[in-house]
Amino acid sequence: MRVAVVGATGLVGQKMLQVLAERQFPITELIPIASENSAGNQLEWQGKMWTICTLQQGLEKLPQLALFSAGGETSIEWAPKFAERDCVVIDNSSAWRMNANVPLVVPEINMHAVGSQNKIIANPNCSTIQMVLVLKPLHDLYTIKRVVVSTYQSVTGTGKQAVDQLMTERRGDRVENPAYAYTIDLNLIPQIDIFQDNGYTKEEMKMILETKKIMESDSIAVTATAVRVPVMGGHSESVNIEFEHDPELNKVMQALQAFPGVKVLDNPNLNQYPMPLIHAAESDDVFVGRIRKDESARNTINCWIVSDNLRKGAATNAVQIAEEMVKKGLL
Repeated sequence: MRVAVVGATGLVGQKMLQVLAERQFPITELIPIASENSAGNQLEWQGKMWTICTLQQGLEKLPQLALFSAGGETSIEWAPKFAERDCVVIDNSSAWRMNANVPLVVPEINMHAVGSQNKIIANPNCSTIQMVLVLKPLHDLYTIKRVVVSTYQSVTGTGKQAVDQLMTERRGDRVENPAYAYTIDLNLIPQIDIFQDNGYTKEEMKMILETKKIMESDSIAVTATAVRVPVMGGHSESVNIEFEHDPELNKVMQALQAFPGVKVLDNPNLNQYPMPLIHAAESDDVFVGRIRKDESARNTINCWIVSDNLRKGAATNAVQIAEEMVKKGLL
């Protein structure tokens, strides 16, 4: 299979290449695509050297699958061009997520949304993916009414420029090209993406709207506060979930433990709970712990969800969609 990776030199693109290799996705020809500045350079993958292409050059190689991670504007312009050439595009930007004709997919939850007519498939927001994997089995059990989420999102979600800013600040050196308007080391920034007219940021609205689409339920009310933290290894979320019915903690634990892609790490007696650097980093699992009844509200629990945002939150989820499409004969 001829596979293009658009944005191959970025953090997510690099992780996509790593995951494709790890999972032994059937590739006969890799087509790494990056900016014109990188075009012509060599990229090593699976013991071979591959020449980085421009988008136009990559399109002309007629890939059967294209994994896009190069920003929304690039996806809006180029995803349809690839799709017109009978290439399946799995897009990691927010460009297509809320398009009614484009499936927004977490394979463990709604792979049924993808059919032969779908040439563009949207990969959800990283913070949404890890949350809905926990919500889905609990919604099936008790029917979710409302979700309140506060996120603690790693600088890796912004990209290499943000990682460089954090590490440069930590060394005490002057930052030449900061990703953030404020210092991130030893600080928290309660803004991810731009503010909307309603006072929420675009990142917060992504979580609200994407959750409803993936879960196929407009009745689930969601409110979010997204915060950038000086952390590596993954995103963390404090989530408060209100149900229609009274949840039993034992059944909650059992449902989560049985759900694919979810690992329960919850032992207060031994101070065991999920942490991004300790547990999530380089794992494809979504970890959940601190599961407890909310003593201030009926039919409500609290939990803590952690996942590697570059893997399950981006690269791995995209590759899993492609794997499922191969199994279904759609690729």
